[in-house]
Amino acid sequence: MPEPSSLPNVEGVIEATELTKRYGGKTAVDGLSFTVRPGRVTGFLGPNGAGKSTTMRLILGLDAPSAGTVTVGGRPYARLAAPLRTVGCLLDAKGVHGGRTAYRHLVGLAASNGLPRRRVDHVLDLTGLGEAAGQRVKGFSLGMAQRLGIAAALLGDPEVLILDEPVNGLDTEGIRWIRTLLKSLAAQGRTVFLSSHLMSEMELTADHLIVIGRGRLLADTTVRDFIDTNSRAHTVVRSPEAEKLRELLLAEGATVRPHAPGGWRVDGLDAAVIGDLARHHGLAVHELTPVHSSLEDVYTALSQDAAEYRTRQEAVR
Repeated sequence: MPEPSSLPNVEGVIEATELTKRYGGKTAVDGLSFTVRPGRVTGFLGPNGAGKSTTMRLILGLDAPSAGTVTVGGRPYARLAAPLRTVGCLLDAKGVHGGRTAYRHLVGLAASNGLPRRRVDHVLDLTGLGEAAGQRVKGFSLGMAQRLGIAAALLGDPEVLILDEPVNGLDTEGIRWIRTLLKSLAAQGRTVFLSSHLMSEMELTADHLIVIGRGRLLADTTVRDFIDTNSRAHTVVRSPEAEKLRELLLAEGATVRPHAPGGWRVDGLDAAVIGDLARHHGLAVHELTPVHSSLEDVYTALSQDAAEYRTRQEAVR
């Protein structure tokens, strides 16, 4: 667990207002406004090309906006008095000199930011890299590189954490570890902002979601509200008289698709109506299961039209 923190007297809110970034004739971020608040894990979602990485670079002052503003604790990143103590970030886990050891990499960061060396030992232990501290980074697996990047992000004991795809390369134990860590940091009142393409993990980790597509805001809400508002619930039904049941369901206006051997996925009629219909016509039903949408289902449906890059198969659908 992180050390007890004495956070600076800064709220730690990330505030984007009409944020816009153009590269030549291409608009990567288009009038984007949102707020990331402390005390919760905020997930940042969007298809490839949506502008997520650009937005994170704008927050961290690595790119200058074409229009609009973005601040951390009321200030642009470049005006923070002690950036590493305020914001910890991971954008590129491999952005480390391969000839350095993990320990030397973190010691250099600590020295250049006026941080005590004990923080190096602490984050190495926290991320499970204690035994690998003397190894050169060029020999690290992707998972170990991710852990080192997270260690660097936590080095300044920051009040704000910004992570781009932090679970890349992590095994099951590592994914569970980072999930627990991020939730504990948010519970301490810190601001946690992360992107991920793993919807199942985001559903388990995040409290709030900001969803963008083609650089524009699609949703800014809690995970639960996002799923409930955009959910497309369906029912799985299985019967030994599958074709007869299918004809009845179609006649009632339902959409019926194959789900499993002898089973159908039914949209447009709820489980109670399907059961009553089957009973009325004397058809046996062996399974009748309402299925509610997952975050992945809802996100995929919402973002499909906003995806800049889609496969030919996706485009035909």
